Formats: sequence, C-alpha cells, structure tokens
Amino acid sequence: MEAAAKFLNHIGPEELESCLFEETLALVAAGGRPQGHLWVTARHAPYEQEGQQVRSCLLLQAGSKGLLDGVPYSCRLTGYVSMQLETLEQEQHERLEFGAHPTERKIHMVQHPHGMTVTVTTREGEAEPQHQVFSYGWASLEGLLGEAASLLLLRVLACRRAVPPSITFPAIDKEGHLCTTTYQQPVGSTQVEVLVVERALHAAQGIPMVWYHSLLPSGHLARRVQVGCPVVAVLQDALALSSTGAEPQPLFPKQLLDWEEDAQLCSWFLDRKEELRASHSTYVQQHPELFALLADFLQALLLRQPQNPILFAAEFFAPFARRQPPGPSFASSVSLSPFCSTSCPNPPPQGD
Repeated sequence: MEAAAKFLNHIGPEELESCLFEETLALVAAGGRPQGHLWVTARHAPYEQEGQQVRSCLLLQAGSKGLLDGVPYSCRLTGYVSMQLETLEQEQHERLEFGAHPTERKIHMVQHPHGMTVTVTTREGEAEPQHQVFSYGWASLEGLLGEAASLLLLRVLACRRAVPPSITFPAIDKEGHLCTTTYQQPVGSTQVEVLVVERALHAAQGIPMVWYHSLLPSGHLARRVQVGCPVVAVLQDALALSSTGAEPQPLFPKQLLDWEEDAQLCSWFLDRKEELRASHSTYVQQHPELFALLADFLQALLLRQPQNPILFAAEFFAPFARRQPPGPSFASSVSLSPFCSTSCPNPPPQGD
C-alpha cells in the first residue's frame, strides 16, 4: 500500500481548495421517476481530540434520502480529513424503514496514537443495539481511504482530468473489516468533457461493490451509477452542465417535506414544543400579577364593549408605558391616538 500513500501525499493544498463546494443530485429510477436526493458539501473546519491541539482539516458531509426498491432509505456521512486525505474521524449512519421496524447501522472510525478504532452498531426494530469493535494498527492502515476522503479524491481526479493506473487503497467495509478499494478508468470510455471513474470496494466477504462516476472538469459529479442498484444519481444544476457542453439532465420538482412523517423532524418539533411549554409555565409562575392584569382588562372590555377593541387595549395599557407622561387611565379625550406620541397634546400647565 506504499504506492497509495505516496499518491495521496502528492495531492497539493491548491488542488483541494478547488474541491471545496456544495452539490446536490437527484435520485431517479427507471423512466426518470424521482426517488429522492443526494447532497455533498466540503469545507475547512477545526478538529480537536481530547488531549491534543486543534488541527485545521477538511470537513466533508454528505447524505441521501429517498426510496430504495420502494423502501424509505436515508444515509448520513460526516468525515474529518487532513490536508493529505488522511481520515481523522468519520461516522456513517444508514437507516432502512421496513414499516414500523427500521434497520439501522452506524460505523464510527476514530484515529488514536496506535492506529484506528472502528465501532459498528446495528439495530433492528426495537431490539437492543449490537456493537462490534475493531482495532487496526498503523502498519495495515498506510494509505487508508475512508468514504469522506474518497469523495474528495474523485473531485481531485476530475480536476486533473486523469486517472492513474489501477491503484489500490486500504479501506473499511460496512462490516468494519479492513478491505481494499480501487480506482480506474473503464475500458472503452472516452475522456472528452466528462471523466468516468470506476470505483470498486472489494469487501472482505461477498462480491465487490462497484460505482461509475461521471465527473465534470469543475469536479462536480454529473452522474453516479451503482452496479445492481435501481436508483441513479444525476446532477440537477443545468448551469454547471451547460458550461462544459454536456447534455443537461431533466429537472425534477422539489418534493414537499412532510415533517410529521419524518421521525427526526417530528422528534425535534416535540422537543421544542415541550421546551417552550416549560418556559412559558415558569414565566407565568414567576409573575402571578399577570392573572389580575388580564382579568381587569377583560372585565373593562366586556363592560365597555368598544367598537375598536385594539384601540381600547392601547388606551387601557397606555398608563403602564414607562415613557408615557402621567395622565388619566383612559386618555381618549385628550389624545388623538395612543399609538403615536407626537399626536398627543402636551398636558395643560398646572396652576401654582
């Protein structure tokens, strides 16, 4: 894996600077039916581990949400990567919602002085989560390429407009096992405006996972196809495509967000609702005079039954204003409008 480490070390900071941007792709099925969306963003960010100094690194965040064979699916990826594409920490969370029994998997990778620890957490339905922990030393991790660093590497290759001869990087599969990943240009593909890169993840067990990425010279991902997956990701930004002469993909309307059906958004709403309710209750308990004040106002309102209750409320509460000059409780006879201090005449001079 020495060649992989050398290749990553030859990626310059100026190349990575051009790869720091956001992009969004539509997920479509056969016939162009929209199935969801995928987004990727990369930026500079500080990274701090306990007992160590803060490091300047790159933060890559990605996510996708939609349908996979009719099953609601979501995935989130957060990775802290050094300027040499070294994975400092990474977390990937996947969720498949089979009715009321979702299946979740979370992979957390974190670097430590002796190597890297990988924690795989799986949970099915309401069952207790299962944890598996793997530890790898530096000797086996030279040139390791995590999922976050992999997305940045694709952008670098797109800007270079070249794919090196088949090169192998160490990687971590979805089971937490050490495996390999390769990048190469497919046989027969032509390098014109769109660069096609084949990426294969050779898991420790089972058949390899293969993706084909069509990349624009700007580094944007125009199209992503995973072998065996019924959903294809296509770029929605017509301006990015037209600047390269590539054929734009059809645009798809935004899907309305039903927050009540989204477990995370619904949870945030309920938490915020309880927080506000507790805050309001505490405030009322701290100010018992509110009940007397509102009772007096409602009693006066019902007795007078004014044609303009808003104006009446303004006149009723006007004496409580700190900047209002002292005067009678109901100053309508000496004021044109309680809403404007300039319309109120000066009070008559008091006799000696």
